[in-house]
Amino acid sequence: MNTEMIFNRFWVPYSTQNPSAKRIYDLFTQQGEQVIHDHIALRTFNDPRMNIDVIAKVFTDNDYEAKGEYEFKAKKVYGRHFEHKTDPNAPKAFISELLLEECSDYLQSTIKQFINAVSENAYKDPELVYQGSIWGRIPFETYNKLREESEYAAWLLVYGFRANHFAIKVNELKNFKKLQEVNTFVKSHGYIMNTAAGEIYGTPEELLEQSATKAEIIPFEFTDGTYDIPACFYEFTLRYNDENGKQYSGFIAANADKIFESTNFYKKPADMM
Repeated sequence: MNTEMIFNRFWVPYSTQNPSAKRIYDLFTQQGEQVIHDHIALRTFNDPRMNIDVIAKVFTDNDYEAKGEYEFKAKKVYGRHFEHKTDPNAPKAFISELLLEECSDYLQSTIKQFINAVSENAYKDPELVYQGSIWGRIPFETYNKLREESEYAAWLLVYGFRANHFAIKVNELKNFKKLQEVNTFVKSHGYIMNTAAGEIYGTPEELLEQSATKAEIIPFEFTDGTYDIPACFYEFTLRYNDENGKQYSGFIAANADKIFESTNFYKKPADMM
């Protein structure tokens, strides 16, 4: 499977479930831009049936290799990113996993209850990475209780295996040179930015700047009713060259830590699109 096909299989459900992402994409194309994606991000649990190695197989079987490693101690999350071996322009994949053994007994038992209810064959399916939640609907009460300890766990149990976000590579835009210009443009159309620690994460000196919208709020069907919860978001990435003139291709844990919070629960403002 070629790279374009892999990423398109993530893009279609991502942009369908989160229409704001498609609208933002279209806003840039209407400006005459060709939108190039820098990376996508996927989430999983560190259970051996579905850990990073399992989820990354769709990439490593298609000429990708593991690069940087990242620790998010407060969130009990570990991540790795993957790059194409020969095509530096191919989108990267950032895959993270929740370290279950570091979580509370309640969280571990709840997650394992859902994980273990699914057949082993489901986890051996080479299409697993595209399947969304294979665990079925959960009670909203469970989602809320998990969220108190880990927004990451709650989001992942609800949505499962899908692109958590795509990131537009600002370097490839013609009409936007600075990340702040991108943010201003996106906000001018009614979208809300993640401001967990300011609006831009990283600096030119660190060779990477990132910003992100807050996840779109969508109605989601739980076992005990339909509730509005955050789904996925769109990120914007600007990379700088190092002292040797090579564009930085990694990630910065402190940035990613705050970008994770784009999917934290919040109530949709009345004027949000």
